[in-house]
Amino acid sequence: MKKYHFIAIGGAVMHNLALALVKKGYQVTGSDDEIYEPSRTRLAKAGILPADQGWYPEKITKDLDGIILGMHARIDNPELIKAQEMGIPVYSFPEFIFNQSQNKKRVVIAGSHGKTSITSMILHVLQDQKVDFDYLVGAQIEGFELMVGLSEAPVIIIEGDEYLTSPIDRTPKFFHYHHDIVLVSGIAWDHFNVFPDFEDYKAQFAKLMDQTPQTGQLIYCEVDPLVKAAAEASSTAGQKTSYQAHPAEIKDGKTFLKTDSGLLEISVFGNHNLQNLQGALEVCVSLGLSKEQFYQSIPSFKGAAKRQEILARGESGILFRDFAHAPSKLKATVNAVKNQFPNRRLIAVQELHTFSSLNKAFLPNYANSMDEADEAVIYLNPHAVAMKKLELMDEETLRNGFKRPDLKLFTSSQALNEYLLNQNYTYTNLLLMSSGNYDNLDLEPIKAKF
Repeated sequence: MKKYHFIAIGGAVMHNLALALVKKGYQVTGSDDEIYEPSRTRLAKAGILPADQGWYPEKITKDLDGIILGMHARIDNPELIKAQEMGIPVYSFPEFIFNQSQNKKRVVIAGSHGKTSITSMILHVLQDQKVDFDYLVGAQIEGFELMVGLSEAPVIIIEGDEYLTSPIDRTPKFFHYHHDIVLVSGIAWDHFNVFPDFEDYKAQFAKLMDQTPQTGQLIYCEVDPLVKAAAEASSTAGQKTSYQAHPAEIKDGKTFLKTDSGLLEISVFGNHNLQNLQGALEVCVSLGLSKEQFYQSIPSFKGAAKRQEILARGESGILFRDFAHAPSKLKATVNAVKNQFPNRRLIAVQELHTFSSLNKAFLPNYANSMDEADEAVIYLNPHAVAMKKLELMDEETLRNGFKRPDLKLFTSSQALNEYLLNQNYTYTNLLLMSSGNYDNLDLEPIKAKF
């Protein structure tokens, strides 16, 4: 029985990998200095929740087959130092996924936006078509117990992130998967704290494309001019396949794909999701499925968690929750909801939560991203700003940055809650966008308004 120890086991993807290894029959231990829900309960149920929070070098023993190092750990972590001193193999998360999939066909879904949705669509279709596959996806999706699946399947679908690999490897994660097929959905500046220079950020995707082997395939969204330019200039000798949004039409707030067999209703909507869907279709065809099989399965796809997720629906209003935080994601989501329901008022609420979004120097990238909303609201948590050692921006600064003179700013979760509860949601949609939780805003009373 193989035995692995996780340093920083409580992370969203890290604890899913730990559970996947337990399911595979491996022996798993771990440590972390903080573990929140749902990680805590899930690890406890599997019998691998650390007895105490903190770092314990005595857990690092010579019988370990390896250490799996989470991004949350520091470079001076005492468990990491002991493992290095003992010569125990230390794997980052992506290095370990590659270690487990060297004999598989590896499909990597990359891009500044859309990669979770595209990966989720592919997984849904493959599962519905009874295809045997492994996977790694960055969100909880319907029909999948874990965000990671490892078996003896011949193919693995991987959501490839451009963020840093680990505390001891400052290169993007997606380089370590050594793809056979790669899809790049879009390039829009993100992770400002890691890539303060946009040219450096773009270069990571160009390098990823160049890594496509001669026998492999580069699938790219030609609608994005940066992606198109990088793909056309790529030195890869592999096959290049471009795509754009799947043809569709909207009727009475519902989206229908235009196919050779007629109109096909789907649950997801928005031009960005039609691009995502076409990208997913290209990958599935590359894996041997027919377009007909894809069209059989995609109507039952409901979306990944926190991606235009419907939390409540009334007769003439819907409460949506979305993970959107970067400018391109924010604009795409706002536009999608407004275009789907043009006759409804749209209240769009964005929590600036990440280092990039809270940074005044990055703010101009948000210009015009909320133009389609009838009411634009920003929430800032002063504590989160202080923790990142950044300046708390005022309403006037944000109005200038977003190019939205009527933008409203809230810095108190209670004040935001009162504002939302006082709104009339007749013929009105409410869109809550954040990678955080608005300082634990209770959504139940707001749901009851719909």
